[in-house]
Amino acid sequence: MKPSLFPLVPAKAVTQGQEKKELDSRFRGNERSWVAVLSLIAAALLAPLPARAEVGEIKLGKQYGLPYIQFVIMEDQKLIEKHAKAAGLGDVKVEWATLGGPAQLNDGIISGAIDIAGVGLPNLITMWEKTRTNAKVRAIAGLNFMPLILLTRDPKIKTLKDYGEKDRIAVPSVKISMQAILLEMAAAKEFGEANYEKLDPLTVSMGHPDAFAALATGGGEIASHFSSAPFQYRQLNMPGYHPVVSSYDIIGPHSVSCISMQTKFYEGNPKTVAALLGAMKEATAWIKSDKRAAAEAYLRVTKDKMPVEELLAMLNDPNIVSTIVPKGADKISEFLAKVGRVKVKPENWKEYYFGDVDKLSD
Repeated sequence: MKPSLFPLVPAKAVTQGQEKKELDSRFRGNERSWVAVLSLIAAALLAPLPARAEVGEIKLGKQYGLPYIQFVIMEDQKLIEKHAKAAGLGDVKVEWATLGGPAQLNDGIISGAIDIAGVGLPNLITMWEKTRTNAKVRAIAGLNFMPLILLTRDPKIKTLKDYGEKDRIAVPSVKISMQAILLEMAAAKEFGEANYEKLDPLTVSMGHPDAFAALATGGGEIASHFSSAPFQYRQLNMPGYHPVVSSYDIIGPHSVSCISMQTKFYEGNPKTVAALLGAMKEATAWIKSDKRAAAEAYLRVTKDKMPVEELLAMLNDPNIVSTIVPKGADKISEFLAKVGRVKVKPENWKEYYFGDVDKLSD
C-alpha cells in the first residue's frame, strides 16, 4: 500500500493547536513531492502529441498511354519504395492500377479506394469544386506537356464541320475526359459558344487501346479517335489516317494530367507525399537523361509490342516535354465555369493544387 502524502495523526496524541503545527510541518515536508507531481502533469499537458504513423501501403491509379510515363518508370524502378525507405518509412507497399478512363479514377479518389491518381485537368478542376466541403481533392504536381490529337481514317472529314450525325468519335470518357472537354472547347470556337455540345452526341467512351483496335479493323461505326501518345503517333504513321485538330491548337501547350489526392491523405502523410514527389523528380530526370532506357522501361511494364526505336522517336518529339510542372489549366477552368460545369471558379489555378506549386521544378 502506498504511503499517503498526508498521514493521519492519532487524535489522542495532539491538541488542536498541536495538530495544526503537525500538519503544517508534514505539508512542508511534502512540498517537494507535490512540486514534482505538478511538474510532471504540466510537462504531459505541454508535450506535443505523438506523431500518427503514416500509411504503409499506397494505391495509385493511372490511364493508358505515354502521358503516364513517369508513373510507369516509378513502378519499374520501385522509386516510391526507394524514397519512402530513405525517409524512414520502412518498406512501403505500392500497388498500381491502370484504368480505361477518368470516371473510374475520379470515383476511386473520392471514395478513398485509390490514394493517388493521375487525372486530366478537367477532372481535377471538377473534383476540386465538387469536394470543397468534404474530401477536398487537389493535386501536388502536373504530368508532362504533350498534344492530344483528334484523328480520323474517314477521308471526307477534314475539319470539325465535316462531322455528320452518323459519325462517331472515341474518347476515354464522354463529357468528363480531357478529350471530351477539349472537343467541346473546339466546338465552341467552331460553331459558337452556345453550340459547345454540338459534337457530344457523336462521342463514345472507349479506352485508348480499344479505340486503337476499333479503328485499325476498319469496320464498325467509329472512324475517329481523340487520341494520345503513343497511340496517336502510331495511328498517324498508318495509311489512311490524318489529324483533324490538336489540343495545342485549342489551348496551347498544357499538362496532360496531374497527380491528385484527398487533403486527408496529403496532410496525414507528409513524408509519403515528399517521397512521391522525390520519385516523380527522379523518374523525370531519368527520362531526360536516357530516353532509350525510359522507352525500354515503358515497353517492359506496359507489354506494348512496338519497336523501341518507334517509341524513342516519340520521346524525341519537341512537342513532348517530360516535366511535373503544371501548365494550361486556366483556360479549361474558365470554360467549365462559363458553361456551368462548375459552380465556383477558382481565383487562380493554384487553388486546386497543394503547397507552393508555382515554385515546383523538376
